[in-house]
Amino acid sequence: MLALRYAAVLALALWTGGLVVIGAVAAPSVFDVFGARSAEGRVLAGAVVGALLERFTMIAYGCAAVVLLSLVTRGVLGPRPRRFAYRVGGLLLMVAATVYAGSVVAPRIAAMQRSIGTAPSALAESDPRRIEFGRLHGTSVSLQLVPLLGGLALLFWELKD
Repeated sequence: MLALRYAAVLALALWTGGLVVIGAVAAPSVFDVFGARSAEGRVLAGAVVGALLERFTMIAYGCAAVVLLSLVTRGVLGPRPRRFAYRVGGLLLMVAATVYAGSVVAPRIAAMQRSIGTAPSALAESDPRRIEFGRLHGTSVSLQLVPLLGGLALLFWELKD
């Protein structure tokens, strides 16, 4: 059981830590470096961050599988983890947000960037394409908060047991 709990904690730490590093360190740094050069630099920065998120989504799926396998195995073999249903439900919500962000929102953002042809920030603030891009970006950021906060809650429960 200790190995299963350790695997779950490690997977949750990787998932939540990765989200923090990408959102608070990598993305702002990439935009600072490339975006300072030109509008094309901002487009390139967006492409780099998009690729990072795409690859990280695969890592998140792996982490989710490890956590789910750990929870289910511990639930079957016993003793069942406290708040088992909440943990599984929270994990499923985290996965749903990750899947939706990666398979629905991210492709829409990429398609919009391709159709605009320049950095959305180069468009007039009243341009409907810039407004739609901002809405999609906000949705993506909000969706990433679900696994971040859910992961922190699951980590708390794992460490509390």
